[in-house]
Amino acid sequence: MTKVIVTGGSGKLGRAVLADLVAHGYKVLNLDQRMPRESIVPTVRVDLRDFGEVIAALSGVDEHKGPFDAIVHLAAIPAPGLFANARTFANNVPATYNVFEAARVLGIKTVVFASSETVLGLPFDKPPPYVPVDEEYYPRPESAYSLGKLVDETIAQQFARWDPALKIVALRFSNVMDVEDYAAFPGFDSDPGKRKWNLWSYIDARDGAQAVRKAIEAGFAGFEAFIIANADTVMSRSNASLMAEVFAGVETRPTMSATGTLLSIEKARRMLDYTPQHSWRDHV
Repeated sequence: MTKVIVTGGSGKLGRAVLADLVAHGYKVLNLDQRMPRESIVPTVRVDLRDFGEVIAALSGVDEHKGPFDAIVHLAAIPAPGLFANARTFANNVPATYNVFEAARVLGIKTVVFASSETVLGLPFDKPPPYVPVDEEYYPRPESAYSLGKLVDETIAQQFARWDPALKIVALRFSNVMDVEDYAAFPGFDSDPGKRKWNLWSYIDARDGAQAVRKAIEAGFAGFEAFIIANADTVMSRSNASLMAEVFAGVETRPTMSATGTLLSIEKARRMLDYTPQHSWRDHV
């Protein structure tokens, strides 16, 4: 596996993905509507809502020739509340469909895409069914953005059913953080309500990039969804005290540790060999 297209490589997670793939010997082409801050790989500007542009770009553009071995699809309006709901849905879902369909037409058998922790029921105004939460309960989208991610996952499942040789991986990323974001973390302890919306979880962009690479390299076929978070929470306080204060009555399972993530990454550890390498605690 050598040639990879990344959509949305100019974004926060995307920049880390480009750097990680290049560092591990991949030849990478970035598709985005804006140029990255650092040009470590070529970038072609593409409107992913236009299927003609998508299939042309995935076929290769001038000197950026195909065929490509894998697609990493990160491009999207990245969160709820940034645009009107209808615009978020109408941007994100057709773009994802176009990427999947172009891959099918071109015979690209490895697709990794950014789903979201929001499909788990964020912002958890309705408490989670148990903690640590995992991939075992059916998604609970609470916004148009999250609903779109569930639609993306549903489309992916059907594409994989149509083609048993296809590997299509949904990575349910937690809140993406760069090192400079960690300065704010010690202040979270004073008010656990500020970060209850995602069970005090996060993902270091570098570990998010690791998960992408491990998903590309994974040996299974078919569709799989994985929660991708760091191994710890954003809090110094114990999970037991946080749950008692904010989510009293929610089942806490034996896998809950003192300050370990409450978005379970056990499936990603098992199937992707994903092992977080970074923690905010190393930077403050």
